[in-house]
Amino acid sequence: QVQLVESGGGLVQAGDSLRLSCAASGRAFKEACVGWFRQAPGKEREFVAAIDRSGGTYYADQVKGRFTISRDNAKVTVSLQMNSLQPDDTATYYCAVTRRTAFYATWDYVTALESYNTWGQGTQVTVSS
Repeated sequence: QVQLVESGGGLVQAGDSLRLSCAASGRAFKEACVGWFRQAPGKEREFVAAIDRSGGTYYADQVKGRFTISRDNAKVTVSLQMNSLQPDDTATYYCAVTRRTAFYATWDYVTALESYNTWGQGTQVTVSS
C-alpha cells in the first residue's frame, strides 16, 4: 500500500510561485499514475495535473502553461511547480496515486477521481490578490 505525504503549501501573493512535493512510500508508486487535485471551499475536488508511467503529463486548462508536474522514481517523489499563481488557485491540494496502470495512460483515466485509490492528507495553498 502506497502512503503519500504532501508538502510545500503556503500563503503567497498573486504572481508568486510555489513548489508542492508528494513523497511516497511503497513500490507500487513506480507502476502507477500520480495526480494532483485541488479543492476550494464549497467546491468539488478538481483535477489539476497528472503524470503517467511513461512521463507523459496532463494538465487542466486552468493551469496549462503555469504549472509543471514531474516525477523522480528514484526518490519516489512527484512535484508540482506552480508559477504565476492567482487567487483562483487558492485551495487544498491533494496528491493521489492510481493502482498499477499501463505504461501510457489516457486523459479520461488520469482526470477521473475514481482512478485513484490512495490520497494524501492535502496541503493548503492560499494566493492573495
